[in-house]
Amino acid sequence: MKAASALSEHPLAAHAVGEVAGLILEAFDGAPIDLLVVFIDSVHTGAVDDISAALRELLAPETMIGSTACGVLERMTEVENRSALSVWAAGGISATPLFFPDGAPAPSIGWDALDQEHAIVLADPFTSPVVELLEAAKKAAPNLDIHGGLASGARGPGGNRLLLDSAIVNTGAVGVALAGSAMRSVVSQGCRPVGAPLTVTGVAGNVITELALQPPMDVLRKIAEDASDADRALMASGLQVGVVIDEQQLDFARGDFLIRALMGADADTGAIAIGTTVDVGSTLQFQVRDATTATDDLVEMLSGESATAALTFTCNGRGEHLFGRSGHDAELIHELTGSRATSGMFCAGEFGPIRKENHLHGFTASTLLFG
Repeated sequence: MKAASALSEHPLAAHAVGEVAGLILEAFDGAPIDLLVVFIDSVHTGAVDDISAALRELLAPETMIGSTACGVLERMTEVENRSALSVWAAGGISATPLFFPDGAPAPSIGWDALDQEHAIVLADPFTSPVVELLEAAKKAAPNLDIHGGLASGARGPGGNRLLLDSAIVNTGAVGVALAGSAMRSVVSQGCRPVGAPLTVTGVAGNVITELALQPPMDVLRKIAEDASDADRALMASGLQVGVVIDEQQLDFARGDFLIRALMGADADTGAIAIGTTVDVGSTLQFQVRDATTATDDLVEMLSGESATAALTFTCNGRGEHLFGRSGHDAELIHELTGSRATSGMFCAGEFGPIRKENHLHGFTASTLLFG
């Protein structure tokens, strides 16, 4: 597999296209481009039609996919909320286009028509039924790992742009199913546990009414009392819940949980609401997140990995907002994997498999490694 990435921060779209196209053409030196992935900062939203047409004319990719976003990354650079165009090109890879009409949970060709193991999906958060999409894929294509995320280039319906070959849409989702290269997923959820694992003993939908035979708020107060001052501060600023994925395990550590938000609490009953549904008998553990924890988690997840190329979908709550500087995730991915062709975007929600089951995440760095 041959791959290259390029970035331009030029404020004029035409100049930005010229810069990235020149770098990709130089890297490929006449070799065909099978897949072009394009990430366009929302500053360039009004020029998406021209950007798409020019890239297809200059680079002649067999398949092209892309999205607008509030920020993009390329190699060791992250650019947020200002002019940027990031392009990733690959040769020697098979890419099957997937188009999801507005409101459709499956691509036009159907999930059951796919025999690939990996796919990239870029979706509009306002019009794409993401949960239903992932559920439909699980039933019809259980071996398919889905990567990608929700477009973050707009704050309301109709503002995002999604690209698939010559088509440009502002609703639904687009994607590609991939084959022809060694690929693997790394999903860093950026949390660490506090307290002990606990069994759910009472539940109503996404409301946990009893935890270890006690009101959940009573359990939380005890955990907070026993925690360090630093952990107590983190719990107060944004507590998360980790739901154990494999209940057959005896011990649980980082990576064994599906992280979901703590949505609210009832002071009268002591119940808590979380961002998913669980069954009685499920195991969960409260989690905290900060810049240090997110860094440690990403380093641990990438430990021992190497790649020739990577596509990264990171949360728009990370970046400068979480780490206080730009380039954090991009630098670690480049340094730890050795990838020389990395592109990606900041998402309003990320897709990625945890223990071979696809989920919609928040605050993650979801990366697809190649080679």
